[in-house]
Amino acid sequence: MLDWTSATQTLKNTSQILVVSHVNPDGDAIGSTLAMGLIAKSLGISVTLVNESPVPEKLEFLPGTELIQLPSQVKKRFSVIVTVDAADISRIGECQQLFADDPIIINIDHHATNDGFGTINVVKAEAAATVEILYDWAEYLDIPISKQLATVLYAGLLTDTGGFRYSNTSPNVLRIAATLLESGAASYELADRLLESISVRYLEQLKEALGTMQIVFDGKVAYLTSEEEDNDGLVNLARNIEGVDVGILFRPMDEHHIKVSMRSRNIIDVSQVALSLGGGGHARAAGCTVKGTMNEVIHNVLEKMKEAFEGVNE
Repeated sequence: MLDWTSATQTLKNTSQILVVSHVNPDGDAIGSTLAMGLIAKSLGISVTLVNESPVPEKLEFLPGTELIQLPSQVKKRFSVIVTVDAADISRIGECQQLFADDPIIINIDHHATNDGFGTINVVKAEAAATVEILYDWAEYLDIPISKQLATVLYAGLLTDTGGFRYSNTSPNVLRIAATLLESGAASYELADRLLESISVRYLEQLKEALGTMQIVFDGKVAYLTSEEEDNDGLVNLARNIEGVDVGILFRPMDEHHIKVSMRSRNIIDVSQVALSLGGGGHARAAGCTVKGTMNEVIHNVLEKMKEAFEGVNE
């Protein structure tokens, strides 16, 4: 689903757009939000950037993050909306209240589980990150890659490929990365800020989360829990244990819902497990929010994971 023609025509025929991404944004969500804003501005289009969640502290240094507003700060509604890095419309949360009646939605995403909710869909599941698709669109539009645009695009690529270590690191990703470095992205600074630096708060979370670690299914699955929202990377610690294929992190969202984050090495397609629980994502990184108590949700997710392993072994 790569409707470049309709997306470009819609963009060039409007004077203002709303750009939104998924709640609890990661590096690709913020990077693609900022990149879409820069692309639109270069075409003379007025842009409003919104996310239901505040920009994570770790990403605040990226240029332009101060422009990303909460829905409550925006007092008008928009007829043309660009959603980035959101696999389904529910992922953008309260931002939907800013939509005018019968809006045109340009859906730009790289999740294999994207349900094509847009009026116009630019979905490329083989892309490593949504910023990769936006880089292609900038080239298609013949927009020069400024240092600011290069920086936010590189941030999205860097985080969604795990520092160019994950299986989605294609030759094209590395070619794009090289071009972005030539355009001014500071690779060392971005890697240091986004991948290497950790806070004292994170260390406290890590200490508590490791105490909850459980390894099950003959060492193939490891899971842990965390009460804190700022838990980026904890799920990878579970997956990175030798012999483990799937790491899972459970976090309470409220009294009745648990957020589930899953990462896998190469056996289980966790996007399918997440999809069966009402979520989605990628084969190696996916998630969902499940109703129930912590014990109930852990039990339900592990049952689904058991079915997934049994399916592989059939």
